[in-house]
Amino acid sequence: MASFAPKAGCPMCGIVATASHTTPNSPRTPVFPPGSTQAEVLWRDDNFTAYREKANPVSSRGHIIVAFNLHVPSIYALSSSDLPLLANIRNLATRLLASSVPAATPVTPSTAPPPVPLEGLSSQFRIGFITPPFKDNKIPVTDHLHAHAFIGPADLAGWWRGVAYGPLAWYAIEDLIAEIRESTTNNRIKSGYENRVRAPIDMVPSAGARAGRADGLETTEPSIANLDLQVEDGEGGVSTSSASTSSQSRNLLSSQSQIPHLRV
Repeated sequence: MASFAPKAGCPMCGIVATASHTTPNSPRTPVFPPGSTQAEVLWRDDNFTAYREKANPVSSRGHIIVAFNLHVPSIYALSSSDLPLLANIRNLATRLLASSVPAATPVTPSTAPPPVPLEGLSSQFRIGFITPPFKDNKIPVTDHLHAHAFIGPADLAGWWRGVAYGPLAWYAIEDLIAEIRESTTNNRIKSGYENRVRAPIDMVPSAGARAGRADGLETTEPSIANLDLQVEDGEGGVSTSSASTSSQSRNLLSSQSQIPHLRV
């Protein structure tokens, strides 16, 4: 996509370019320009490159960055058709954070508290975006969209850097997904569930991705995603459609210019 072509001098584009020479999900250590940070790539596919922030993490328990492979300038360049991408970021980041937690070991003193179970730990996962004009002054990339994922609290951020991860600048990915779905489906998704992470609609990553008018005319904008998107389940697995299924789906979508009319 020409409008999201790599930008010379962009640190995120440099990481994506370096990781593209490796096989998917192959560890690699690309570098930022001299004087900046280094990162260990944890995951790469056709849409994202995820790496561990080791030089300037905001949490001592783990900090991962998921960068778009395309030079997407901000979340405002996304449309409802990119909902599967956002769901994939959330699930991928959840899986990578969970895998970074060391296995529980027996505690010697009988008075020591037991380790936090993984189910409870996942509630401490924070995944989202820093919205302009705010930025993380240790990772000052503002024009290449990337999500931050860390295990709270942000104990290494400090008060000034912590502003970027606070309510003033932080846009949780759950809120972004829910607000887009509410705008396209007219359903109470953000405010309809106390525990929105386990809402039934999340079982369908593409829910709310298509938009249309009351007369049946579809107004869905093209997605920036690679057509052969691998859907993360967030629990250590990736479901990949077969080539024939993907081809059939693309042919079906390309032949549908309108949402079918309902007859009653």
